[in-house]
Amino acid sequence: MRKRNWRLIAVGTVLLVLAVLFFLSMRDMTLWSNNPVALMRTVGQVSGAVGGISLVMIVFGLIGSKAPA
Repeated sequence: MRKRNWRLIAVGTVLLVLAVLFFLSMRDMTLWSNNPVALMRTVGQVSGAVGGISLVMIVFGLIGSKAPA
């Protein structure tokens, strides 16, 4: 039986929420930007990278490690 790593799952979930909030909050900044397309491209890349890392953390936390025998 494998033991889930709840800390890794919690940190991954928090990072995923922060990535979504960062993307949504920066969407409002495009009104004041000189180049909104470049801004959203950069924001999307950063949000996607953080979101991907957080999903990997959640998956590894759900897989867990072997319980000691």
